[in-house]
Amino acid sequence: MSRTSIFTWIVMILSSLVLLFILAPLAGMFIHTGGAEFLETIKDKEVHQSVWLTLWVSFAATLIFSIAAVPFAWLLARKDFPVKNFVQGIIDLPIVLPHTAAGIALLGFISRDGFLGKTASIFGLNLVNHPSGIALAMAFVSVPFLINAARDGFAAVPERLEKAALNLGASQTKVFFTISLPLAWRSIITGFVMMFARGMSEFGAVVIIAYHPMIAPVLIYERFSSYGLNYARPASVFFILVALLFLVGLRLLSSKRKEKYVNPDAQID
Repeated sequence: MSRTSIFTWIVMILSSLVLLFILAPLAGMFIHTGGAEFLETIKDKEVHQSVWLTLWVSFAATLIFSIAAVPFAWLLARKDFPVKNFVQGIIDLPIVLPHTAAGIALLGFISRDGFLGKTASIFGLNLVNHPSGIALAMAFVSVPFLINAARDGFAAVPERLEKAALNLGASQTKVFFTISLPLAWRSIITGFVMMFARGMSEFGAVVIIAYHPMIAPVLIYERFSSYGLNYARPASVFFILVALLFLVGLRLLSSKRKEKYVNPDAQID
């Protein structure tokens, strides 16, 4: 057996162990979920409301924050400034923070005594125990995934294409929307999906901001702590299936998007 084939077999075995580690707990949860309990969970109105709240709030948070996060990612990919490394460290900070600590930090900012909370209260909005507060908690812990993925996508776009367009008289805005954004689109979509997925799975920060209305992770925890594993497992399985379908749908929609190719020799008005 050649050295190459030995190495390949070792890699395949190690990869299989990692894959098994991921699949085994999920498979066990599905296997131990009774059909009757699962059907009852599917009909549970509280579960439906919780899952739907989780999906639309996470998607809305991702969509709204992407309006600022994507241009910010372009800035990080294209511009150098004195505190750039420090800024990138701040972006990654929510990922390494304990999620309960993130929730406490955010609570101080959006409560009625905090800056954002006071501003929202002027318009009669209490962010705590409200879907908007849940969205902020989800975005706080998940927006780094979108920024980092989009930044890497913009960094991979050849600068010569952007410079050629600028030299031909195109504005920076037009270059961004016709060259940079289309060529970095796949990375942006990947970051969008990752931010959405991370947001809808968040528990620690959300439970401090809003125990009610319950998103799916909070509902699952509440059922586990109140009634035990057998009562929480069917809700977990249902949420996993719905989330999986939603994520696969987003992936399919993004893959159907036609790729745009930029011709650097073409004249740009």
